[in-house]
Amino acid sequence: MSGRIEVFVPLLAVFASCLAGQIRAAEEDHPVEDASKFKLQVKADPKLPTLYLVGDSTMKVGTPGQRGWGEEMAQFFDPAKINVVNEAIGGRSSRTYQTEGRWDALLPMIQKGDYVIVQFGHNDSGAINDTSRARATIKGIGEETQEIDNMLTHKHEVVHTYGWYMRKYVTDVQAKGAIPIVFSLVPRNSWQDGKVVRSSGENYGGWSQQVAEATKAIFVDHNEIIAEGLDKLGPDKTAPLFADLKLHASPAGAVFNARMAVSGLRAMDGKPLDQYLSPAGLAIEPFHPLK
Repeated sequence: MSGRIEVFVPLLAVFASCLAGQIRAAEEDHPVEDASKFKLQVKADPKLPTLYLVGDSTMKVGTPGQRGWGEEMAQFFDPAKINVVNEAIGGRSSRTYQTEGRWDALLPMIQKGDYVIVQFGHNDSGAINDTSRARATIKGIGEETQEIDNMLTHKHEVVHTYGWYMRKYVTDVQAKGAIPIVFSLVPRNSWQDGKVVRSSGENYGGWSQQVAEATKAIFVDHNEIIAEGLDKLGPDKTAPLFADLKLHASPAGAVFNARMAVSGLRAMDGKPLDQYLSPAGLAIEPFHPLK
């Protein structure tokens, strides 16, 4: 019997090591960027309106070989007519972008007539309280709360739902006289029955739409727009657009996702941003969902 135990214990250690490696790998899918390396940007021309981008690593990322779609947006706008300022930072959820103070620092910069795109969701699942990330939100759009002593920040915190945090972005922007635009999250490179898996219904994509509708904000279904474009390409041609083959874009994928973003913006009622587009932006067709 003792011989079996002696064999079992090393096997258990190997299993634990593999499991820890899988957990670390999963965590690395969502890198938490060092905030000190991502200072708030200064808009190029204070006299012009500004398009601000607020989100996570799918918008801006520091990992070599990966690129956020927000980093490609400026080329589609005329710098003589509008500033494009990408204030996204990797690893943040709708909650931690606020609790770290980044939103409070950005908000005074937003002026009447500016536009603010907000896109979160990928980092809102997981642990609400732990010693490594502590960034998740309560699922849904309700008013539920959870009080915690945050093991990571060592601060007492009241955690809200994903919808609560998203509503705060929208209402804060509206209070400034600016225009909030809620984007659904970028889809993963995940396929089912020949199509990219969407985030809709009772999920972050659906919840973001519900928030936009409840607050009368503009909603752009970036998730659906990108997914539809990837469906047309198919899995083989889609693969090079993902740097990690899962979520984060390659440089080519970032351009693709940015073009899809512009396509969605051009489909907005009244086309308010068309006046600011560059020739490259105007060459992108407005999104028309497949019937």
